[in-house]
Amino acid sequence: MNLFSDIRALVIDALAQMEQAGELPAGLETAAVTVEPPRDPAHGDMATNAAMVLAKPAGKKPREIAEALAARLAADPRIIAAEVAGPGFLNLRLAAGEWQQVLRAALTEGGDYGRSTLGAGTRINVEFVSANPTGPMHVGHTRGAVFGDALASLLDFAGYDVTREYYINDGGAQVDVLARSAYERYREANGLEPEIREGLYPGDYLIPTGEALKAKYGDSLLDKPEADWLAEVRDFATEAMMDMIRQDLALLNVHMDVFSSEKALYGTGRIEAAIDRLRAAGLIYEGVLEPPKGKTPEDWEPREQTLFRSTTHGDDVDRPVKKSDGSWTYFAPDIAYHWDKIDRGFDQLIDVFGADHGGYVKRMTAAVSALSDGRVPLDVKLIQLVKLFKNGEPFKMSKRAGTFVTLRDVVEQAGADVTRFHMLTRKNDAALDFDFDKVLEQSKDNPVWYVQYASARINSVLKKAAEMGVATDDAALSGVDLSLLDHPAELEMARKVAEWPRTVEIAARAHEPHRIAFYLYDIASELHSLWNRGNDETALRFVQDGNPAATSVKIALARSVGVVISAGLGILGVTPAKEMR
Repeated sequence: MNLFSDIRALVIDALAQMEQAGELPAGLETAAVTVEPPRDPAHGDMATNAAMVLAKPAGKKPREIAEALAARLAADPRIIAAEVAGPGFLNLRLAAGEWQQVLRAALTEGGDYGRSTLGAGTRINVEFVSANPTGPMHVGHTRGAVFGDALASLLDFAGYDVTREYYINDGGAQVDVLARSAYERYREANGLEPEIREGLYPGDYLIPTGEALKAKYGDSLLDKPEADWLAEVRDFATEAMMDMIRQDLALLNVHMDVFSSEKALYGTGRIEAAIDRLRAAGLIYEGVLEPPKGKTPEDWEPREQTLFRSTTHGDDVDRPVKKSDGSWTYFAPDIAYHWDKIDRGFDQLIDVFGADHGGYVKRMTAAVSALSDGRVPLDVKLIQLVKLFKNGEPFKMSKRAGTFVTLRDVVEQAGADVTRFHMLTRKNDAALDFDFDKVLEQSKDNPVWYVQYASARINSVLKKAAEMGVATDDAALSGVDLSLLDHPAELEMARKVAEWPRTVEIAARAHEPHRIAFYLYDIASELHSLWNRGNDETALRFVQDGNPAATSVKIALARSVGVVISAGLGILGVTPAKEMR
């Protein structure tokens, strides 16, 4: 049940009746008509912009349309008042029974309450993390992993067919550096002094890889030239790093559906095929780029190169795909990889990149547009930096990693649930502070604790009600007389429950899972407010001592809130708390 969608359907139907009656011209486009909560709750329960949107195409004044629409809506038993405000907004007040029915729907549908058919089975690929396989993941990867996983869960909840994918960047020079770094740890495992020269990876995390290399090869690689061992050690070390990355992701309860390899694109003709597809569309040519203003990017050469005419698809400048020496630029295999995703039949693509990839957005979007003839949209979500603090001071780097704080460092200190929730308390393109003390403190200022406290409170009253002999299963609670929930504070709680399906669809459309975290904080605030009012007004307490019948009704309200909180936390990948410790 989505009450906002139901009332919007009522508005659209009323507009159709106005067309039939000649009050509006036929064929008006109503896609932009919305029904949403008013900015000021004092104005009503819902508001529609229908009159404002349709006034110009209808050739009428907004208030004229609003007044005629109000008269039709007021005739519906669900609407107790339809009031025109300002230049033509229409505020609606709903009968109490509508909010009570929302609670019944939440109890009846359980974990499926709020699920949407918005996606209609659309196949969508969410590529995220995609860290270089050269070491453990750092805190920036942590935020990207949480965001990508929560976004995938949100889209699944909204009716999309979602694939989580990790693109292994194992085709560049960095994996050769990894091999040389691992080889020094292999020498160390054989009793020699490692030479961790500048440019190699210094972290202790490669010590086990060196020991594993010794276990496999003994000392047989020590006297061989680099050309003889580089490829084999590179493959061995890359797989070891990917095992570490998979383990790190598992700490966050992140599990990929697909791992794709950049290296697998080389020597297979896939890169050439992708470029040929663009060439056939007249988008590949030989030319010399103008020198860029400001800082010179790595892929610019003052020589003739093979260029992709990306400006045809919205980019600022054309982009090189092959250097003057005949080697591919780093952009070329990425083009081939995205063509592979298109070729696999995905209807939409989402890439989750670090903030340092901002300059990559337009060129990749242009490539996908060109490869799919504009059929497959690509949305690139940039993840801003995370600043770590502890005891009011910046958190120091990890000795194990050598140069950064790892995902494992964060999860081991804060826990997976806290880490996941807090990483979603800001929009992805806003910087985020992660203070180990604050994310663990028990206060209203800590959204993780505040939402979990609401979950624990709901669980506690369900337990107390059960001890009174009240049936607390959803089937029983959905059958109680919810019309007894008529206090304004209780109806306000029900209104918040009603916003859940709408919130899911808004967040899914915008690809913004942080909206779920915000909603959970808001509904937790409503629950705590109602709980605290019960300290003074006994009629508002969830457990009515000596009155099982009244308790069952109050518990139905609490449980409906619990249904929503559980579903929201499930999208965020957080386990609801049964009790606070």
